[in-house]
Amino acid sequence: MTPIARKFAISALSLAVLVGCNATGQQQTTEATQTTAPQSQVNLVAPPKAQQPLTLKQVMANPDWMGILAKGAYWSDDGESIYFARQAHQAPIADFYQLGLNSGAKAEKIAINQLHLADQKRGVLSPNGSKKAYLYQGNLFVKDLKQGSVKQLTKLNSPISDVKYLANGDLAYWMSNSIFKIHKDSGLIEQIADIKMAKAPKGVQDPSSYIAKQQHRLINYVSMKHEHAKAKEAYKAQVELQDPTFASKTWYLGDKESVVEMSLSADGRYAFVALVDKSYSWRSEHDIMPNYLGQEGYVDAVPARARVAEDDFPGHRFVLLDLVEHTKKDITIEGLSGFDEDVFAEVKAENAKAKGETYKSETAPRKIQLIRDWTWSQSAIQWHETDNKLLVMLEAVDNKDRWIADVDLEKGKFNTQHRLHDTAWVNYTFNQYGWLANSNDFYYLSEESGYSHLYVRNSEGKTTQLTSGKFVVDNVTAAKDGKHLYFRANIDHPGSYNVYRVSTQGGKVEKLTDWLGTLDYQLSPDETKLLLSASSVITPEELFVQPIGGTIQQVTQYASKEFKAYPWQEPQVVAVPSNHGAGDVYARVYLPQGYDAKSADKYPAVIFNHGAGYLQNAHYGFSGYFREFMFHNLLAQQGYVVMDMDYRGSKGYGRDWRTAIYRNMGHPEVEDLKDGVSWMVNNTNVDVSRVGTYGGSYGGFLTFMALFNEPELFQAGAALRPVTDWAHYNAPYTSNILNTPDIDPIAYERSSPIEHAEGLQKPLLIMSGVLDDNVFFQDSVRLVQRLIELEKPMFETAIYPVEPHGFKQASSWLDEYRRIYKLFEQELK
Repeated sequence: MTPIARKFAISALSLAVLVGCNATGQQQTTEATQTTAPQSQVNLVAPPKAQQPLTLKQVMANPDWMGILAKGAYWSDDGESIYFARQAHQAPIADFYQLGLNSGAKAEKIAINQLHLADQKRGVLSPNGSKKAYLYQGNLFVKDLKQGSVKQLTKLNSPISDVKYLANGDLAYWMSNSIFKIHKDSGLIEQIADIKMAKAPKGVQDPSSYIAKQQHRLINYVSMKHEHAKAKEAYKAQVELQDPTFASKTWYLGDKESVVEMSLSADGRYAFVALVDKSYSWRSEHDIMPNYLGQEGYVDAVPARARVAEDDFPGHRFVLLDLVEHTKKDITIEGLSGFDEDVFAEVKAENAKAKGETYKSETAPRKIQLIRDWTWSQSAIQWHETDNKLLVMLEAVDNKDRWIADVDLEKGKFNTQHRLHDTAWVNYTFNQYGWLANSNDFYYLSEESGYSHLYVRNSEGKTTQLTSGKFVVDNVTAAKDGKHLYFRANIDHPGSYNVYRVSTQGGKVEKLTDWLGTLDYQLSPDETKLLLSASSVITPEELFVQPIGGTIQQVTQYASKEFKAYPWQEPQVVAVPSNHGAGDVYARVYLPQGYDAKSADKYPAVIFNHGAGYLQNAHYGFSGYFREFMFHNLLAQQGYVVMDMDYRGSKGYGRDWRTAIYRNMGHPEVEDLKDGVSWMVNNTNVDVSRVGTYGGSYGGFLTFMALFNEPELFQAGAALRPVTDWAHYNAPYTSNILNTPDIDPIAYERSSPIEHAEGLQKPLLIMSGVLDDNVFFQDSVRLVQRLIELEKPMFETAIYPVEPHGFKQASSWLDEYRRIYKLFEQELK
C-alpha cells in the first residue's frame, strides 16, 4: 500500500478521535480469566470501602502512575518470543522490547542499531515460505526464516512504500509511482512500471501553420533538421522495443489526477491503479485553526479540514495497466449492481416536500471509491496468490453500497460478486475479506443478516454463511492452508469477547479462549498458539499466550503495584429495559460506598455518555476511558450512583442498533438515557430530581441534546469538546449518518444541538480545547453566541488554549474535572 493509500485508508480515523479521551515474568491464569456466564441483570451489592479516598489530582495525574503498558505486540517469526513497545505518556519516542517465552525470560530492550534486525510485525512471505521481505524506515530487507539471517537490499533516502513476492519468487517493490522487480536468480533490479501523472510528450510535430509549412518547403536546412529529429525519435522507439536492456516504457496518465493506490498481480504483468482528481483537498481553502500560543509569540494559522457541508469528494477512477503489452484499460463501473440507482430518492422527496417542491427521481452513475475501513491494515485490492484473478472492495461515496467485485482483465470492467446495500449506511468496519489459500474461493464479513458474520463464496458463485447469531464477528485470520478462519466475537455476552475458529467447509464454530472481558489476538506463525492482549473490568490490558487447546499464561505485568493494590469498584454490567422499543440497553453501574437500597436518603446520580457514538463501553474489559473509570470510582465514594450506557448507535450490538440514529442523531440516544434514569430510580434508590450527565465529543453532543430537548431529565450537564452543529463536522463520519446538508437539511436541523438551544433550562458547562482539529473550537464559540442571543444565563464555559481533542496535559485534565465535579456538587447534592 502506498503512503497515499495509507493516508486514505486512515483518513476516517475521526471516529477513534471522536472518542475524546483514551485513551515481567510469566504467571498462571488470573481471576479475570475464570469465566462465569455474564448476567443481564445482577444483584446489586455495595462495593468495598476504600480506606484512602480518591482525589481528583490522583485520578487526573500523568497516567504513567498506572503503569506503562505493552502496546502493538506481535509474534516473532519463529513463534518463540514476542515483540512490543512501551511509551511513557507524552514521551516522544517508544522503546521496543523482545520477550522470550521460555520460563523465567525477561523482556529485553532492543538497541537502536538492532531495530532493523528485529522481527517485523508486517512483511510478506516468499511462495515457499522460506523468506520474509519487509520494510524498515522505508528500506527493503529480506530475512531467511530458516537461518535467521537478514539482508538489506536498499539504502535509500526516498522511502519504498510497499513490497510483494511474485509467484515465481521474484521480489517487487514500489516507491512513488514506480514499480521495480528484483530477479531472484540474477539480482537484477528492473523497473517494470514508471507512472507519470502528466500528459504524454507530443514528440516531433509536423508543421501545421502556413508559415511553418512554407519554412519547411523553402528552407532545406529547416526541413533536414526536422527529418533528422523524426528519424531519431523513430530509432529510439525501435530500440526501446527491441533492446532487452531497456526498462519498460513510461506511462503517462494525465496531469489532472494523482495515484491513490496501486497493486501488482502475482506474475507482475498487471498493475491495478486507483486515481483521484488532484484538485480535491482534504482541507478547506478558506479556513484555519488559530494557535494563540505559537512558539514565536504570534498567532499561528493551522490548516483545518473541510466540513461536511463543503466537502465534495469526487470518488476514484480505476485503470488497469498491462505491463507486458503496454496497454491501458479504464475500468468501467457498469458491472456493479445498482451503480446508477437514485439511493436518495425518498430523502430528496421528503426534503423537497418540506420546501413545497416536488422531486423527480432519475438514475445516474454514482461516485465510487475503494472501501475505507477504519480498523483494518489490509488493502481493498486483493490479487489471487498465484493466478491473474483480482478482487476489489468498493463503496459508493454516498455510503449506501459496498461491492466485492472481480475485474475482467480482458474487458476492463467490474463484475459484482457481492453487493451489500444499506438504506442507512454501510458500516465503516467489518469489511475484511480475501482469497482462501489453495483455492479460488474467498471469504468476507457482512452485516447483511443484521450482525457482522463470516461468509465464503466459491468459484461457482455459491455463498455459504459460516457464522450466525446475535453477535458480531471481526478480526479474521485465514489459516495458511485455507481450511479454517479464526476470528473474534462476543458470542457469550455483548460485552465479553473471545477467539474462535470455523472450518471454511461449513464446520462448527470452536471456542479457543475462555475469557471474561475484552481481548484481541494474533495467531502464531505456526498456527499453534495465540498471542492475546486482554483486560478485565478493573485490570488494564496485559499480554497473554495460549497454546490452542492449552492453558493461558500471562507474560507481562506492567500495571503498577499502586494501581493494582487499590480497591477499585468493579462496575456491574446490567441490561436496562427500554421503554422505547429498543430491547435491552447495556450499561455499567457504579454504586455508592455503603450503598443501601432501602435507605431513606436517596442518592444523587450521574450518567456518563461515551464518545464516538459508534463505540462500546459497557463491557467486561478495562475501559479506554480510564480517567473516567477512576472519576466514577471517586463519585461513588462521594455518594453518587454512576451509570455508563451503550446507548443506541453504540458498537457491538449489530446493524439495527448502529443505524437507529440514522437521520435522527441525539434522539434515540436520549430516550435510552431516560430509561437509564428510570432504571436507577427503580433499582438503586436514586432521587430523580438529582441526576446529572456529562460526556466528551459525541458524549458532549449528547449532553446538549438531553438538556436542550428533555430539560426535566437532568439537573445539570457538562459537555466536553462537544459537537454543536453536524454541518461543521467532517464528511467521512457525518455523511454516513446524516447524508449531506445539501441533500438532507432536515436531518441536520433535527440532529444539531445549535438548532435546539432555546430549550436549555438547567446549568450547563461547556469546555473546549482551542487546538481541537477534530471538533473545532468554533463549534463551542457559535453555540455560546447562540445562547447569549437567546438570553440563557445558566451556562458557563472553560477554554484550554494548548489542548487538542484528546487533552494531553495533566493540568488541563485536572482543571476540567474539578469544574465537572464542582457542578455536580452544587446542583445534585
